[in-house]
Amino acid sequence: MRHLRKAGAWLVLAMLSVGCRQDMHDQPRYEPLEESRFFEDGRSSRPLVEGVVPRGFLREDPVRYTGRTEEGLARDLPFPWTREILERGRERYDIFCSPCHDRAGTGQGMVVLRGFRRPPSFHEERLRSAPLGHFFDVVTNGFGVMPSYRSEIPVDDRWAIAAYIRVLQRSQHASLDDVPPQRRRELAR
Repeated sequence: MRHLRKAGAWLVLAMLSVGCRQDMHDQPRYEPLEESRFFEDGRSSRPLVEGVVPRGFLREDPVRYTGRTEEGLARDLPFPWTREILERGRERYDIFCSPCHDRAGTGQGMVVLRGFRRPPSFHEERLRSAPLGHFFDVVTNGFGVMPSYRSEIPVDDRWAIAAYIRVLQRSQHASLDDVPPQRRRELAR
């Protein structure tokens, strides 16, 4: 009988401890934009202070983010040319640009073959002499029937695409003088 009372007491104590439990997922808090009576304006959170910049979004280099200098469109990349940048640019170009411009930049992509308007070839003299910032600007803001890719392609990737377009242009109009002398023998084979 004594053991039965002791077991009953433990059972009651266990039930009370479970009854006092508050689930972590159901804490008292406000949801985003939920109405509140705490602040006079009825908001549950405070608006951002004017001019606040989220971490990682401070844009100190205007050329990098606009593609423009004080003289006009930027003529070069806002960071050094590297093999990694060009490979990234080729990858991004193949994904975002080649459906219209094709992989060689001639403007004969799959979309064009299916009846859409043909974009200009990157090998036209007008675009071969365009500053690099022009391609960044077009990818960022769109041009003609081409939409803006600002929200789909990060800034540095837009520059990488512009750099790769320049490489495509160069590849179609290179001369033997562009090949380093030590590698010209390889072309003669």
